[in-house]
Amino acid sequence: MPKLPITPPENISHLLERAEQIAGLTLGELGDAANIHVPPHFKQHKGFTGQLIELWLGASAGSKQQQDFPDLGVELKTIPIDQNGNVLETTYVCYVHLLSHIAEQWDTSAVKNKLTQVLFIPVVGEREIPPRERQLGMPLFWQPSEDELDILQHDWEELMEKISLGHIESINARMGEALHIRPKAANGAALTDARGLDGQIIQTRPRGFYLRKTFTQQIVNRAFGS
Repeated sequence: MPKLPITPPENISHLLERAEQIAGLTLGELGDAANIHVPPHFKQHKGFTGQLIELWLGASAGSKQQQDFPDLGVELKTIPIDQNGNVLETTYVCYVHLLSHIAEQWDTSAVKNKLTQVLFIPVVGEREIPPRERQLGMPLFWQPSEDELDILQHDWEELMEKISLGHIESINARMGEALHIRPKAANGAALTDARGLDGQIIQTRPRGFYLRKTFTQQIVNRAFGS
């Protein structure tokens, strides 16, 4: 069993080495070794898996709007998969700033910042498997290709243009080839400010950017030769 790190990884190779050391272990084994209780279900603990893995890899950003490993420029994302390697869920990227201005640029966006370098950790996460028994797979370090960046940029620009022009309520989860927007809140009662059709401030549900399952499935298949 590897030891819980007390310092952030020194470089990307060191980060990958840590991730490989915990591959094959279950959330229960990682929780026990860190004296952390693994909940029996994740209904009220949706971020638990990512937080536990962050601890074992030495992430330092916490919930800040930057990469999980800011000194390395690397973001950590878990991917729930089934035992055949099929991606089970979309991948949350970051919150959508609903008062964004049309002049905002892709190159300085939070989405590009989060997705420039990503360490994906597959986790066998079928719902019938108790959280303690869910097993980590081999890590996958991903840097988007030019084609992937072009797709992400196109999706981001289309969606952000709608938001900046006050069309937030017309955006649905079908829009975007790789990147799409969905409500992001603990419950439907949570509201935040957004720009309305006439430029006025309206109240709407918070939104988040997500990577589609089809997009992350291609990444997984390419990495593991599926």
